[in-house]
Amino acid sequence: MPIGDNLPTQSERSFLNLFEPPPQLIEPAVRACRLFNTALDIVFYDVATLAAQLAERDASVRAREEKTPSRIVQLDALSDPEGSLLLIDANTAPYVHRYTDVELFLTSPHPETRAVEIATITGVGSSALGSAALAWDISIALEKPVLAIVPGYGMADVVLQALGGWFGFGLYDYLHAKSLIQNALANAAPRTASIGRQLLASTPDAKTLHGAPVFRHGSGSSDVLHALLLHRDAPFKLLVGHSKGALQIGNAIRSLPPDRTHELQVVTLGCPISTDVEGVSYYQYLGLFDALGQLNMWGHRPNQWPPTWHSTNPNLPPAMAAGKYAADAFPA
Repeated sequence: MPIGDNLPTQSERSFLNLFEPPPQLIEPAVRACRLFNTALDIVFYDVATLAAQLAERDASVRAREEKTPSRIVQLDALSDPEGSLLLIDANTAPYVHRYTDVELFLTSPHPETRAVEIATITGVGSSALGSAALAWDISIALEKPVLAIVPGYGMADVVLQALGGWFGFGLYDYLHAKSLIQNALANAAPRTASIGRQLLASTPDAKTLHGAPVFRHGSGSSDVLHALLLHRDAPFKLLVGHSKGALQIGNAIRSLPPDRTHELQVVTLGCPISTDVEGVSYYQYLGLFDALGQLNMWGHRPNQWPPTWHSTNPNLPPAMAAGKYAADAFPA
């Protein structure tokens, strides 16, 4: 469905909208928080390598009069609260394709959308910059295209972050806190609840409350990944999640039919998850010095304890080598 098709008619809107501040007043604050999270992701992902290598590739792409890959690290893109799908191939021009509609991605005539076998979800700030950096790292290591799911950032994320969501993401995931907050916002302030949820709204059969998208599987990223796994003709073969992104992968695959998870491989970095989905192979890394990951492991033991902390940024050692770990987890 096109973005916005699931919005209500005027007569169906809650009377509470009369007391709701215009989204134009709320969105700048959400953008500011998104930009702060982008700055935070510079600590946890190899942003420096991404920016340098995208800049190197700009010239060749510009010569063909195509969109430059470095556009994804421009200021407007970094502060945008809306989510997106970034199809990244570090080895093949134009290197980056950006999609803002799940339905259009699923029905795209371009062969690269059907050929991609790897998807990633980041944690920490969950920004476009961090998502692209992790996917770029893995694309280089595996020499394959990678689909980075960039979570939308809305008021539910702002509230959860204010409650210490970075440190207790395992607990909040267990309590379904983000879903509860989004449902409450959709009931009381549906236009505000819709900020940052356009990608979620574009999933097939998106669930809404008073016109505002709400979560089925705990978060927008989980819902988007679930829809992609369920509706793609060729299912993904490998999913890689870092930090709370690993939890979102776990939520997304839990209720899929067995034929959609058969021979699926999952790699987690910095947050071990439950391994109870039939047909899925797991390989999980948790750093010896990763206090944040250990705080949220909830009894799930990793396959390997590398001597690292929570970051995948090699400029801040001892960091996890995300690309190498993904390649080593399931050697061909």
